[in-house]
Formats: sequence, structure tokens, C-alpha cells
Amino acid sequence: MDQTAAERREPGPTDRPAPRVPPRWFVRTAWRIHRALHRLSRGRFLWRTGGRRGWGALRLTTVGRRSGQERSVILGYLENGPDLVTLAMNGWQEGHPAWWLNLRAHPDAVVRLADGEARRVRARAAEGAERERLWRLWSSVDADLDGYAAQRTTTTPVVVLEVVGG
Repeated sequence: MDQTAAERREPGPTDRPAPRVPPRWFVRTAWRIHRALHRLSRGRFLWRTGGRRGWGALRLTTVGRRSGQERSVILGYLENGPDLVTLAMNGWQEGHPAWWLNLRAHPDAVVRLADGEARRVRARAAEGAERERLWRLWSSVDADLDGYAAQRTTTTPVVVLEVVGG
């Protein structure tokens, strides 16, 4: 039986075991807790990019692609100049998260950062060299990023939230 070059390769010192993806029930529970803490703290729960984690959290409000109703979610983000960058990872499960599907249908949205100020944004997927650069930026704060992504057959969109207005 023929082996590919990757299968023949010996593990090296930089090889890492695949990170364990939490069960779906755990991810959904964590999302509910994040939203509840955000609501109870009136937004003070969100952390900033300069903290220990290296990334911040924001509250994204989109318009539902089917319902037309506002939908909110708490997401991790990085700053890239004036833009905010997040990953549409769906808890590292297959498929895309609903918030990303909503943004593809209605790219205009609102974000709230730790300062509580609402900012209008327009979402788009990063592509080509920009996507590679922003993926590396995320990899610099999450060493397991490539391992998580490798466990999915769906490519993880790198989402750029461009601040509208100023």
C-alpha cells in the first residue's frame, strides 16, 4: 500500500497531538454562560485584546437571514488596524455558525466591545494572502488553531468586521 509523504513522515519535536474538541453540549452551555454573564454585568464581562489571552471578546448583533430578527452572540476577536477579526469556527464542529450565515446574507451588523460603545460594522470573509496573514495572527495567540481546524472538513472563514463611519 502506498503512503503519502505526510503519512511517512516521522513525528518531530514541533508536532503536537490534535487538541481535544469539547463535546457539543459543553460548547453550547459555555455560549449560554457567556451571554448570561454579559447581560448580568451589563457588558463588563467582555475582555480586551491586551489581556492575558491575547484576544478580546465582543458582542455581535446580526439580522437573522430567515427571521429578520436581531441575533446576538459573544465572539473572540483580534484587532487589525481599525478592523476586528474573528473566526467562524462553529465551536470547531462541522459547518458554519448561524451568525456567519446571517452576516453573509446581511453583512451590516453592530458590535459592542468592553467599552460598551456600539459600533456599526460591515462583515466580509478574508481571502488569499490577507486570509493567510490573519490566520497566522490568530495562530500567534492560539497554538492549537491549526490542530482544531485540521479536524474539520469545512474551511474556517476568517471574518473581517470593518468599522463603518468612525
